[in-house]
Amino acid sequence: MGEQPLFSMKAHVFQIDPATKRNWIPASKHAVTVSFFYDAGRSVYRIISVGGTKAIINSTITPNMTFTKTSQKFGQWADSRANTVYGLGFATEQQLQQFSEQFKEFKEAARLVRDKSQEKFELMSPGLNISSPQVLSDDRQSPPLLGVNGSSEDKLFRSKSADMEESTEKEQMRKMLSEGSICERNSEAELFSLRDSNAKLVAALHEANSSIDQWKKQLSEYQEETDRLREQVADLEAQSGVSASSETGSEELTQTMAEMEALIKAKDEEIKILRGKKPDLTELEKEREEACQRIQDLEVQNSELEKRVQTAEIALSSSQDAQTRAESAVQKVIETLDVKIYDLSDLRQNLAKLLEK
Repeated sequence: MGEQPLFSMKAHVFQIDPATKRNWIPASKHAVTVSFFYDAGRSVYRIISVGGTKAIINSTITPNMTFTKTSQKFGQWADSRANTVYGLGFATEQQLQQFSEQFKEFKEAARLVRDKSQEKFELMSPGLNISSPQVLSDDRQSPPLLGVNGSSEDKLFRSKSADMEESTEKEQMRKMLSEGSICERNSEAELFSLRDSNAKLVAALHEANSSIDQWKKQLSEYQEETDRLREQVADLEAQSGVSASSETGSEELTQTMAEMEALIKAKDEEIKILRGKKPDLTELEKEREEACQRIQDLEVQNSELEKRVQTAEIALSSSQDAQTRAESAVQKVIETLDVKIYDLSDLRQNLAKLLEK
C-alpha cells in the first residue's frame, strides 16, 4: 500500500550538535516542508522532511517520544534510533501548537498499534504452549503398530525426537521473549536517560535565554551611556575649537597694535622732518594742530586697542582655563570609556564562555 501523507507544515529544521550536545546545527537554509506519513505495510508513523535531494528528517514516531515546546515558536523531540535531537522553528505560535497537537495524536495512534500487536502476540503464545501436550497425548494413545510403522523402538525414538524438537522450540521462544524483555528494558532505560538529558537541556536553554536577555539589556544600557559620553566629548572638542579661535583673534589684535605703533612712529618722524624744514609759523601751527589732532586720535585708537588687547587677554586666560577644565573632563570621560570598554569586553567573554558550555 505504501506510505500516505497525513499532515504537512513549513518549518526551519535543526539538529543537535553531536559533538557538544548543546548547540543547534541548521539542517536547512530556509523553511522546508515537514510531513507526517503512515506506512500501512509496517503500521508505523513517521516524520519526514526532504531538503534538496536528501532527507533531513526521517524519524519513526514511538509511544515513548515527547515533543517539547522550548519557546513560543520552537519545539524539539529526541529520536533514540537516529541518535539525535530534532528541532523545528515555526513562523507563528499557532503553527507550533498545531504541530504539537498532531504529534500527540499520531503518538497515541502509534501506541494503539503497539498495543494491538502485543495483544496478537499474547494470543499466539498460549497456542504454542498448548500444542505440544496435545501431540504428546496423541502419541501416548496411539498403540504400537508392528510391520507397518516399524518397531516399537523406532516409534519411541520418533516420539522422543518430537519431544526434543518441541522442547527446543519452547526454549527458543523463551529465549526470544527474554531477549525482547531485555531489549524493552534497555529501551526504557535509554528513554529515561534521554528524557533526563532533554530536561537538563531545556533548563539550560531557558537559563541561557534569560541570561542573554539580561546581558542584552545591560549591553544596551552601556551603549546608551557610551553614546552620551561621546556627545560630551564632541561638545568639549567644540569648546576647545572656540578657545582656539579666541587665541587666533588675540594674535590678530596683537598684530594690529604693532601696526598702529609703527604708524605712530612714522608720524613722529614726519613731525620731526616738518619741524626741521621750519616753514611759516601759521602753516606750522596748522600742521602742528593737525598732527596733535592725529596724535590724539591715534592715542584714542591706541587706548581702545589696549582695552581690546586687555579684553582679549582676559578672554584668552578664561579660554585657557576652560580648555584646561575641558581637557580634564575629556580625560575623565576617556577613563570612564576605558572602564566601560573593559566591562563590555569582560561581558562578551562571559557570554562566549556560557555559550560554549
